[in-house]
Amino acid sequence: MPDTSDFRNGLIIRFKNDLFTIVEFQHVKPGKGGAFVRTVLKNLKTGRVLDNTFRAGESIEIVRVERRKYQYLFRENEFLVCMDNQTYEQINVPLQLFGEGVVFLKEADEVDILFDGDQIVNVELPIFSNLKVTHTEPGFKGNTATGANKPATLETGATINVPLFIEEGDILKVDLRTGEYVERVKS
Repeated sequence: MPDTSDFRNGLIIRFKNDLFTIVEFQHVKPGKGGAFVRTVLKNLKTGRVLDNTFRAGESIEIVRVERRKYQYLFRENEFLVCMDNQTYEQINVPLQLFGEGVVFLKEADEVDILFDGDQIVNVELPIFSNLKVTHTEPGFKGNTATGANKPATLETGATINVPLFIEEGDILKVDLRTGEYVERVKS
């Protein structure tokens, strides 16, 4: 039976009848008393993060998940329709599983969907996406060295802050985890 010695970052466990991933853990052996493991757990359904302490050697239930590549097709009410890249089967995935990065997702982007049997556990978006700027105010000569930012609207409708030298039509690399501009890919 697996126990706390099997902990590693990214491991998915069943805890309090919910699925959690281990974000961080630390084995602690105090001078007095028994050893324990301090953990930071993230709920896969709600995204809520909690701290928990397990006794060293305490039994845990590890959940084996299957990761499959899917292609995002379109949005339908509170679901996103995705297609399996191998079987071409289409499924409806609840919008909340995509997290905040969904505003940067464009049609035909690939996502990883995690399954526990037939049940969808979580969706992992790509880390970066190249998106075209559809609207931004023009930058003026002499403003490029100040390090100031301006808002830019991307092809998905999301708005991010970009440096002043960015113009409409530029392709930008955006970090989907933070929603921040990384670099200009093509102008």
